[in-house]
Formats: sequence, structure tokens, C-alpha cells
Amino acid sequence: MAPYPPCKSQSDLCGKEWPELLGVAEKEACLAIEKSDPTVRAIPLVYSDIHTMDYCCNRVWVFVDKHDGVVVLVPRAG
Repeated sequence: MAPYPPCKSQSDLCGKEWPELLGVAEKEACLAIEKSDPTVRAIPLVYSDIHTMDYCCNRVWVFVDKHDGVVVLVPRAG
């Protein structure tokens, strides 16, 4: 994974979702998101982990189940 870029709060990507990735393994989901747009970074997180709530259109939180590592919420840019 490439380094995390500076936050962009305005972008055409804002609000984009990847519903097809529900139930997909963490690494596969992150790669699919970053392949769909190289300017965005997919950041995997265990669903219950604490994370920053700032809004960055070039970041996608990929929430996964801590036991089986699959995506449990639809990934969304912002």
C-alpha cells in the first residue's frame, strides 16, 4: 500500500461506495478500491476500533470483522 496522501475534503470521489465488497477479504477489498482509483487509499480497520472522524474524500475506511477479516460495512469514500 502506498503512503497515505494529504487529506482532500472535496473530490469527485466523495461519497462513492463499493457495496460489492461486502463479505470480501480485507486485502482483496483494499486492492479493488485502490485499483478503481489510484488517488484514493483504502485503510483497513477492525469494525470496533477507534478511528478519526475527519472527512477525507481520498480515504476509504474498510471495516472488517476481527475474527474472519471480511468487510462488514459498505466501504465509502470520505
